[in-house]
Amino acid sequence: MNQAIRHTWVVAAALLVLILGSLTYVQFFEAGRLQANPWNSRNLLQQFSSDRGPILVDGQQIAYSRRSNDQYDYQRVYRDAQLYAPLTGFYSLLNMTGLEQELNPLLTGSSDQLFYDRITQILSGNQPRGASVELTIDPQLQKIAYDALGDQKGAIVALNPKTGEILAMVSKPSYDPNAIATHDTKKAKQAYESLAQNEANPLFNRAIGGNLYSPGSVFKIIDTAAALDSGKYNADSVLENPAELDLPGTNATLPNYRYGGCSARTRVDFSFALEQSCNTPFASIALDLGKDAIANEAKKFGFGEQLGIPLSVTPSIFPEELNSAQLAQSSVGQFDVRATPLQIAMMSAAIANNGVQMKPNLIKAVRAPDLTPISTFKPEQLRTPTSAQTANQIKDWMVNVVDKGIASGAAVPGVKVAGKTGTAELSAQGLNNAWFTGFAPADDPKIAVAIVVENVDVATGVSLTSPTAKKLFEAVLNK
Repeated sequence: MNQAIRHTWVVAAALLVLILGSLTYVQFFEAGRLQANPWNSRNLLQQFSSDRGPILVDGQQIAYSRRSNDQYDYQRVYRDAQLYAPLTGFYSLLNMTGLEQELNPLLTGSSDQLFYDRITQILSGNQPRGASVELTIDPQLQKIAYDALGDQKGAIVALNPKTGEILAMVSKPSYDPNAIATHDTKKAKQAYESLAQNEANPLFNRAIGGNLYSPGSVFKIIDTAAALDSGKYNADSVLENPAELDLPGTNATLPNYRYGGCSARTRVDFSFALEQSCNTPFASIALDLGKDAIANEAKKFGFGEQLGIPLSVTPSIFPEELNSAQLAQSSVGQFDVRATPLQIAMMSAAIANNGVQMKPNLIKAVRAPDLTPISTFKPEQLRTPTSAQTANQIKDWMVNVVDKGIASGAAVPGVKVAGKTGTAELSAQGLNNAWFTGFAPADDPKIAVAIVVENVDVATGVSLTSPTAKKLFEAVLNK
């Protein structure tokens, strides 16, 4: 009898230890993971019962929370949804993306920066509220960029080259985050899965991520900087300009750009080579300088760097292992070179800003619920990829590309505009990714842009890229 009682007590004690151990483990080790689990219904009720802070552009709410008539209290709403979806992302019962995810602690009010405000709200008996976040986006430029792309796939980025403020960031195709933000879980899931399975990838922010793009001839700006910085070339250098360049170790050749005036001269200077976007002189320069020189110059301008703006930016790529033929192709932005439009805009902005590259940023100000400023934008220098002398020389040549070359569609009467076009070949069917990058005014830059349009023929690319840049330049200059 006594032995049975002892066994019962041992089992009871073991169960008590097990229960206490499990509770301790959950409380101290699993609490964070369980709290973060998107399917934690208690957590969802808590999150959607709070007044999430708005995201604003020029004082107008583009994402905000309004009272709902269901168990969750608040419904997230997106205004001008497709225009801003690649920036805001969505906040839903399923998940969150974009700025909704990156700024979640601020928007929910759980950030340490809002600690005293949160305590004040609790002591006064009010539900804690989130901070409001004002973006650097110029709504006029955003709309011009969005409309200019029409039904084409592509992306546009506009920066203030002196401060790094992102003035416009558009990615197409876009989507409506309101369909995913619904409190009807079934409908939200259907909307998300439809977008996720769409071959056009509307959930990608093509300006900073997705599959990235071959930059084509806009990469020649980096070749030029590498050449001048090497000391082996200068403004008076004469470059060989054959119609085709034999690719070392292969039976293939690299042809010159056939839509400009490259065929008019067999020997050229840098200005003419950039004006007409000739391929063979820049491939020859790359073969002369070697892959390390071109790779290092690309790295100086930001290739390979992980950035947060605060959205996470996919690093642009200049391939590490290259033979001579691949180096020649890479020097004209082909082979495995990949870049985001933001990276190309940053490259142009550095040239515009006398060789100084500023850190790009989307956040203008963060304010507590009582509108007290928590943080405001401060320009931050990222690096100096090239000297002022080199930058200013390239700037002059980029002005010639617009004044006398194939980027004339970007010209603004009475204003010095700097630019460079690019055509990245996609297939033998004649389709390309068309690029433009540049800045204005060249002598006092206020805006730098990068524009890419996917899967177009040369004529369509020319009609969309440079003229769109002109519209953006004029909008800024006329303010």
